[in-house]
Amino acid sequence: MSAPYLRVRDLVKVYGKRPWSAGFRALNGVDLEVGPGVVFGLLGPNGAGKTTLVKILLGLVRGHEGTAELFGEPVGRAAPRARVGYLPEAHRLPGYLTGWQVLDLFGRLCGADSALLERRIPELLERVGMADSAHRKVREYSKGMQQRVGLAQAMVHEPDLLILDEPTDGVDPVGRAAIRDVVLELKRRGTTIFINSHLLMEVEQICDRVVIMDKGRILREGSIADLTPDTGVVRFDLEPVPDDLEALLDGLGRGLARKERGFEFSASHQEVDAAVDRLRARGVSIRALKQGRLNLEQAFIDLVRKEQA
Repeated sequence: MSAPYLRVRDLVKVYGKRPWSAGFRALNGVDLEVGPGVVFGLLGPNGAGKTTLVKILLGLVRGHEGTAELFGEPVGRAAPRARVGYLPEAHRLPGYLTGWQVLDLFGRLCGADSALLERRIPELLERVGMADSAHRKVREYSKGMQQRVGLAQAMVHEPDLLILDEPTDGVDPVGRAAIRDVVLELKRRGTTIFINSHLLMEVEQICDRVVIMDKGRILREGSIADLTPDTGVVRFDLEPVPDDLEALLDGLGRGLARKERGFEFSASHQEVDAAVDRLRARGVSIRALKQGRLNLEQAFIDLVRKEQA
């Protein structure tokens, strides 16, 4: 087993603690590990503690209790932090620089030499779809274009761990698809990506594992499949839809509901098999058969509402 790139144990952070006040507990005993080569999603409502956790990992917030490590070393040390790329939420790039100059500036701040940057910058701008605008001033960019250049600067020094805070915020659908492709390519290369996002459909498409936080605690952790269980509802698309559908499927499943091109009902695997047999014996073509699952957004809302209740 590879050592985790990121590990926290019983992490607690309290803001505003005074002799006369207990303060605000932003993190309340968080345990978390993220290994190499995975895309990890951090989810939670506003005020859940996500930003505090990220800032502790980057050494930007101190005074916490518990253990927080990057690459096996305590957070805040320069050596492990140099292996991290970071795209903050609502970042600000120098408007008087071009996209190329931004990457050159951040690359030099990371200690990259000129030869590496001459090779890396064109590749990165092409990868995020900004090659044609490389020599335009940042102040001329849309929000989505700035977000893409921000992603490129986070990758300029070839980090082992990439922390992305709302990476697709303000990006159009084409740009979001490009960012997804970049994230999946980085994963194939062995980079670990840690994503904090409110766009749950994006997270569902690219993340291997997800943590859901609220009120400074982890409510659930698991794969997308773990967090989006089967609903028990099965959808059939048919050609044609029999007029006597209800009679044909009598005794199978529960809650049968006709749809424009078929029907759906709650059924066991054995009942689904029996329904297929009856429909095929009648000569009905089954165009599609789909098992219903909760999507990540539904699972997230249900879990947070239960916690807040």
